[in-house]
Amino acid sequence: MLASKGVKVCIADMNLEGAQKMANQLGNGAFAVQVNAADWDSQLAAFEKAVDAFGRLDYVYPIAGIGERKAIKNDPKATKFQKPDLAVIEVDLTGVLYTAFLAVQQMRRQEKDKDGFRGKIAATASVCGFYCVPTVPVYTSAKHGVVGFVRSYGKYLPEEGITLNAVCPNVLRTSISVPAFYDNLEKEGILTEMKGVVDAFASFLDNDISGECMEVGPNGGFSAKAPAPHLDKETTRVMDAIYERSHRLHEPEQ
Repeated sequence: MLASKGVKVCIADMNLEGAQKMANQLGNGAFAVQVNAADWDSQLAAFEKAVDAFGRLDYVYPIAGIGERKAIKNDPKATKFQKPDLAVIEVDLTGVLYTAFLAVQQMRRQEKDKDGFRGKIAATASVCGFYCVPTVPVYTSAKHGVVGFVRSYGKYLPEEGITLNAVCPNVLRTSISVPAFYDNLEKEGILTEMKGVVDAFASFLDNDISGECMEVGPNGGFSAKAPAPHLDKETTRVMDAIYERSHRLHEPEQ
């Protein structure tokens, strides 16, 4: 998507070998760095390498993700409390926020391009960020968090010449689950193809929309998923008051 437009690419991934293979295929100066998405220092080092190589970052894509784990064991005989495994939150939500906030800091230092942008950020969320999925509660919580972050911060950032959006696919064939699961969905005709996801990401490149979450379905189409409407006009006024009260948190330091 980007390389075909002549954009130079840095791929950051835990799997350095796989990322480097992809970079080699892309050519045009693409390179790979190893990163642990859940670790701030690791992400910072990756960003610094990309900035050193390119001078500026026009597009940033926080797309790291892992699937649901057993947060706590269901052991009726247990007599002690178990700390839950929240690795999914650390990667799928905290990691996305790390990437986005690194991107915002870098883009604030950059001059606007010919179209008036300092940079564009597009994250990967999931339809689990919209719907109730009872057996994957931690993953669903993380994706709801990404959707809420994008819909909120994405409506502020254009004031600074930055856009923030998300793509929310249905189930894709990835390494998150086992092949048999994807095979079964494919047989039913409800497995989402990667092309629809790429098309959704591409839709952010040449326009100024921000704060939008694109739902991508098994039929390949995508559309912006509207957030829930306010309960009444009084609620709208409360939200406006919170916006006005909190705007100072994002203003330049004096």
